[in-house]
Formats: sequence, C-alpha cells, structure tokens
Amino acid sequence: MDSELFNNLKDLLGERISFSESVRNNHSKGEDAYDPVLPKAVVFPNTNDELSKILKICNKFKIPVTAYGTGTSLEGNVVGNSEGITVSLEHFNKIISINDQDFDCRVQANVTREQLNESLKNKGVFFPIDPGANASLGGMTACSASGTMAVRYGTMRTSVLGLTVIMANGEIIKTGSRAKKTSAGYNLTNLFVGSEGTLGIITEVQLRLSPIPENIMSAVCQFKDLDSAVLTAQEIIQYGVPIARVELLNKDQIDISIKYSNLKNLESLPTLFYEFHGSELSNKESIEVVKEISKNNNGCDFKWAANTEERNKIWKARHNVYYSVKAQGDDVRVYATDVCVPISNLVECIKYAENEIQKNGLKAPMVGHVGDGNFHVTIVYDPKKENEYNYIREFSNKLVNKALELEGTVTGEHGIGLQKKEYLLKEHPDNIPLMKLIKKNFDPNNIMNPGKVFD
Repeated sequence: MDSELFNNLKDLLGERISFSESVRNNHSKGEDAYDPVLPKAVVFPNTNDELSKILKICNKFKIPVTAYGTGTSLEGNVVGNSEGITVSLEHFNKIISINDQDFDCRVQANVTREQLNESLKNKGVFFPIDPGANASLGGMTACSASGTMAVRYGTMRTSVLGLTVIMANGEIIKTGSRAKKTSAGYNLTNLFVGSEGTLGIITEVQLRLSPIPENIMSAVCQFKDLDSAVLTAQEIIQYGVPIARVELLNKDQIDISIKYSNLKNLESLPTLFYEFHGSELSNKESIEVVKEISKNNNGCDFKWAANTEERNKIWKARHNVYYSVKAQGDDVRVYATDVCVPISNLVECIKYAENEIQKNGLKAPMVGHVGDGNFHVTIVYDPKKENEYNYIREFSNKLVNKALELEGTVTGEHGIGLQKKEYLLKEHPDNIPLMKLIKKNFDPNNIMNPGKVFD
C-alpha cells in the first residue's frame, strides 16, 4: 500500500516529496517538550489544488496527515505521525491582498506575523496579534493564538474573518467574507479556529487589521513583591483603562531577561511592562491613572522607553522570554503552563502558583498577559531525568485544577495538542462527545492530525 501511495504522490509532486531523514526530522515536532516523531515522508505542495489532490490520495489510503508551518507550537500540536505524512506549507507564503481602507487583508497560511506587518508598515495599518514566536498566521489560527496586545485588540478568534480550508476528502471550502459582520448560517470560520489541523488544513486567512495609533508610549514599573504587581494589573483592567499591553514578568523571569536581552537599569524584581496606544491626550490621561494605581500598590517610578528603538527592545525582550528560559542550559527542555482565569480571580491563581513553586523549591520563571487573565509558568528540566518531568506534571495538574476551580480554562492560547488532552476532558467532559461527532463527520477516516486534541 505504501508503494502505491507514494507513487501517486510522486506522480503529483515530482521532487517535492522527501524521504530524507533530515527533512523528516525537521518536520517532526514544534518547540514543545516532546520527542520528535518522524513521518514517513514530507510533501511540499504549491497550490490549494495540489493539496486537495494530496488529501484525496491520503484519504483513499487512510494515511494520517499532519500540517506543518513554522513549527513554533508548544503543546505537541505538530508532532509527526510515524504512520503518516507531514504536509509542509512553506510554499504558502504569499500575501494575497491588502485592503487598508477596509482594515482587512488575505494571506496564505505560512505568512508570518512579522512578514505581514513589514508589508503593512507604510499603509497606516498593522496586525496586532503577537505571540512570542514569529509564528505563521495559519498556525496562529489553527491554535487560536493571541499575545501581548490581546487586552486591547483581541485574539485570533476575534481577528479571523474567513478561511480557505482543504478538507480530509480534498474538498476546498471558503468560510466567512470580508464583511465586518454576518448572520449567514453557522459560523464555520470559528469552528476551524483552534481546531489544530484535526478538521482540515487552513491554507488562506482573511484578517482584521487595526489603524496604527497616533501615539505609542511604553514604560516599565517594578514592584517589591509579586502580589502587588498582579493586583496593579487587575485594578488597571477593572478601572477600565484602555491600555494596549500590560505584561508581567516575575522575579525569576526578569532576572533571566535582564541578562539574555541586555536590559538596563532594571532590578530582579516583579515587573510590569506597559504600553499605551491612542492620541497624545488620551494616552496622557491613561498614564496618569496607571501611575496612580501603580503608586498605590508600592510600584517604583516608571522607566520610559525614550524612542522607538528602546520600545522595540523592551517588547523584544518580552517576546523572547521562552527562548531566554530555554537558553538556561544545554540539552534541556521547557515545560510551559497556559492557564487563563477571569481577571477578578487572577491574583488568587498566581498566588497559588507562586506558593506551589516556592513550596517545592522550583525555579520557575513566570510571564503573564495579565491584562486578560492569562499567564505561563515555564520550567526547565532534564529530559533524561523522568522524576523531574513527573514532578512538573504534578505541579501542572494542581495549577490546572486551581484554574478550573476559579472558572478559568486549561489553555489560554497554546491549544491542546498532545499535552493537554486530559485537561480538556476535565474542562469540557460534556462537550467531548459532540467534538468527536464533528470530527467524525468532517474526517470519517480520521486522517487529519489524529491523536491531537482528543483520542
């Protein structure tokens, strides 16, 4: 069967199918803690039509298919399947259209957020969803990603207007439209957002854009203790300040980031990064409120980014926190949690995480999109020491249970993948049968990224 399958794929793709071990290894996992799993082959389609024919072939032979973009996922979302093939989307890297007057654009799935914003920089608009990695926009859609500006601009779920998706049987469908609103039938667009390649392969994304703010100002504020920093962020949001970003780095993380990103004039103290978007007048009003709230919680004087270069340095340091933690040792892996809770419960949840960390003697850098109740604890461990991993999983289990107790979710932006399947069952036990029914109807032969999200 394999020989017939691969002969069909070779006839279709010619040299754009690879059995090389190095190529298969490069498409075997994301940036997660899992061991690589090499697929039997990697294919490189150029068009929707080619990908449609690939899926028809794989569906006929019931061969598993994993879609692969930039490989920046963190939950085992793109780990390969040893019985299947991986579809590289690296040739789906074109910006199809930019409609700056309507604040939208259409891109192929492997266009990255940085690539898109580079194309937009002279048009007065930008795309604000910014996970730490320079991820592909198709991957960001598939995992329902967000980032540091979600508190002001929302997440991928609120930014995606429509999609082109190749289904398991090869059918090409288009969802949504360029219109800003619609009541036309079921919302299939949002069904695919967060589906992690289990229902079909996203090849094109229609996105909302935002106008570039007239005035942008960034500042750093440090606190004597973590509780004060988190309470400050909570009060800023509850007060209704239209802040664009409010990001938390705990003592361990800021210590690492100071060294890794060469940050100046900062101490190893719990830290909030602020950014304000608006007019000069509106920003001034917001800044005064944030200053007062920070001061009332014993925050230090603000350290302002004096220019664009300094502002970019601050936010690059924030985006690089995962890589800064990973750089703490050779041959180490990083386990990242991803819980999200209602803003009113954030202080309790982070305090719980911090107490568990201290109780168990862990060095656990923490970073949080605290403006929307989402935070990550990133723990370095040696994969050769099974006891370390088990210990970390125990901590993760406790944190997940606490987040659910506080009416939160097991994943704010990383998705489920392999790592959080048992947690999804805890959060949505009544929904899993319906999810499986949808999966069965869309993909009756279970070829689309099988084993991810749920078994």
